[in-house]
Amino acid sequence: MISCRNIAKSFGNVQVLKDIHLDVPEKEILCITGESGAGKSTLLHTIGTLIKPDSGSIQISNIETATLKGNKLADFRNQHLGFIFQFHQLIAELTAVENAMLPLLIAGTDKKTARKQAKERLDYFGLADRLEHKPSQLSGGEQQRVSIARALARNPKVILADEPSGNLDSKNAKIIHEWFFKMRDDFDLTFVIVTHNPELAQMADRRIVLSDGQIS
Repeated sequence: MISCRNIAKSFGNVQVLKDIHLDVPEKEILCITGESGAGKSTLLHTIGTLIKPDSGSIQISNIETATLKGNKLADFRNQHLGFIFQFHQLIAELTAVENAMLPLLIAGTDKKTARKQAKERLDYFGLADRLEHKPSQLSGGEQQRVSIARALARNPKVILADEPSGNLDSKNAKIIHEWFFKMRDDFDLTFVIVTHNPELAQMADRRIVLSDGQIS
């Protein structure tokens, strides 16, 4: 599903990623661990086409991402990749269903269809009675489930998660971790997850450790 070859990235004089080679098979749940500053988030965002590598190549679903520019790259990201962040990144002024609709509206889906599909995703996560609640009216665990529903809005095949349970208590973190495995089975998803959580890393199909910008 994902193939990275010779990925390198520097910011100024600091080389953050050094000659990364990584393959992620379809439906694998891969955790990336390591000390703070090791380059984990940079690698995740590079795979997600949010950061352009200085050198090397990335293929996702056999598509060479470096060949995509501008709107074509944005469309690819919107259609093929789902993103989950530590701090949810929900828009405070929008309701849960409106937040979950956003990727569909960006893709040009009509509002009625987008709302129906977003509602189905929120129902899946047990949030049917929270559709019209704004983020400030939701618990941390509920907010993260809304953000996961948003990530699934366009039926991507790859989910990229950056410390997805880092802002949750242990009970809600465990719930979110279990959801990832259910989602993998229900939607045939491939996960790449940056985490400091040892329980999640142990649950994963595979764990890699990044150290000084390299897979150790």
